[in-house]
Amino acid sequence: MTLDKRSPPDAATMAQVHAAAYWMDRPWSLREFTDLRESPHVLALGDGRAFILARVIADEAEILTIATHPAHHRQGLARALLEQFHAAARQRGAARAFLEVAADNHAARALYAAAGYRQIGQRRAYYPRDTGQAADALILQITLT
Repeated sequence: MTLDKRSPPDAATMAQVHAAAYWMDRPWSLREFTDLRESPHVLALGDGRAFILARVIADEAEILTIATHPAHHRQGLARALLEQFHAAARQRGAARAFLEVAADNHAARALYAAAGYRQIGQRRAYYPRDTGQAADALILQITLT
């Protein structure tokens, strides 16, 4: 499956996709997406089915969020977005990329592991859960150069 590379979705579309993808957590608001999109350091890639929002400053890139609408899961969109992100971050001078993922998000962890990300840190009990048992946040990194 390929993504539309012409222009990323607008902030409203990102908020809608994010809300559908992260309905169990706190989805980001339209205001948050609008504010982030205004930063010259922020990189947005994807289309109305899936997107990635990242920040590149100096030689570091950070994935802020990646979301695929549930109707488009298991089509390779997130994998394609990661590849596009890595290339774009390299073009902006990034030598490495970081991200944070919930330890209980097994699908995302498998995606990142397959792409070459490795755990470099952990934040204990970072993501609140309805069960009362908060999930750890895993800090992952990949070398881009």
